[in-house]
Amino acid sequence: MPFIPHTSTDVQDMLKAIDAPSIEALFDEIPANLRCGPLQKVPAGLPEMQVAQLMHARAAQDGQALNFIGAGAYEHHIPAAVWEITTRGEFYSAYTPYQAEASQGTLQVLYEYQTMICGLTGMEVSNASMYDGATALGEALLMAMRANRKHSSGRVLMPRAVNPFYRDVVAATTHAQGVQQIAVDYCPQQGKTLLDAMKPYEGQDITAVVIQQPNFFGVMEDVDAMVDWAHAQNALVIAVVNPMTLALLKPPGQWGSTGGADIVCGDGQPLGSPLASGGPYFGFMTTKMALVREMPGRIVGRTVDLEGKPGFTLTLQAREQHIRRAKAKSNICTNQGLLVTAATIHMSLLGPEGLAQVASSCMANTRALVESLSGIDGVEVVLSGPRFHEAVLRLPRPVAPVLEQLAAQNVFGGFDMSRHYPELGNALLVCATETKSEAQIQTYRDALAAILAAN
Repeated sequence: MPFIPHTSTDVQDMLKAIDAPSIEALFDEIPANLRCGPLQKVPAGLPEMQVAQLMHARAAQDGQALNFIGAGAYEHHIPAAVWEITTRGEFYSAYTPYQAEASQGTLQVLYEYQTMICGLTGMEVSNASMYDGATALGEALLMAMRANRKHSSGRVLMPRAVNPFYRDVVAATTHAQGVQQIAVDYCPQQGKTLLDAMKPYEGQDITAVVIQQPNFFGVMEDVDAMVDWAHAQNALVIAVVNPMTLALLKPPGQWGSTGGADIVCGDGQPLGSPLASGGPYFGFMTTKMALVREMPGRIVGRTVDLEGKPGFTLTLQAREQHIRRAKAKSNICTNQGLLVTAATIHMSLLGPEGLAQVASSCMANTRALVESLSGIDGVEVVLSGPRFHEAVLRLPRPVAPVLEQLAAQNVFGGFDMSRHYPELGNALLVCATETKSEAQIQTYRDALAAILAAN
């Protein structure tokens, strides 16, 4: 809880200065029926320590479920220092860095973020930042339409193995601007997109090819072959990646033999953002220097002032560029700066080795989870392709009722795939990050085994 330093005398002096009779009078525009009133169940006059203990006890009544859901948002350990620093007033209340001379600290953090995210993705330039991973993909497709001089039709090869929520957001935000998603099916045995499914589009007017790595099933795509095929068709490659995985996997800038991906985007949530019931998160975008003038959002550059001292400033993207109606690169006028600050601190604290250790632990825990759950009678692994920290399992009965029964036992068992991929049957997407212990995996296994045995 925050520390409030004002004494009763201080409060009265301030009220007198603004000619207000009481603190309550400052909120008289709020109707009485909307006010919560006094906290009847909080005893009066408790010391701070006892109030904190009471609040923790009340919060604990909600329970703390074991979470095995991934599907684009991941539960990772966030060092306490990340948000302790992020919520300092210098960062917490800084809205926008348009006045560069007064925003050097904010601009430097964004510059450091851009440097780190370029290092992870293997690209040359980053913006700072986008709303979330889904809208970042939509902006990347619009950017591809502007940047691809040979094929600007807006026809995009979109594998079905790409996050279905991303595909829905892209359809909602870009269809009126000419983006046409062409669905490319996946291999039902391996769970990855095969070149054979893309070859019918050889020689056609294709603006871009989207590649998610790992894909929504958690399966690794054959990114090298897909990039080379796309470039042979004069299509740009847009990579959608989980930044945490890049501590181990080859960065998109090195995919294939034809120069790597052209645009890289994704959600930065795994880097220091709590799940928080779905947000706020932030989207990232990096690209090649040759395409930088088509990139939406802010870009922070490092320069020197008239005295030769280093400084930071917004470059290429001034606010006026975003309010020029149809001539604007994007409608992105603000960003998720606070989440970007948290991500920068998170990456700084963990460093390359720490990020790699987290990624390795995720893979090991998912392997242990899959082995444990697939040992239950009737539960089988659906897709055979190599995976990262998610996997698809098939249950012997519909998934939704099973998940409800697991939730009643404080276990969030995964993501029901039936709505988006009915062809997979009673399929369940499960995830295990570095936060899961052997005992927690066993708890999940025991609960699932008991539910399936009882029905």
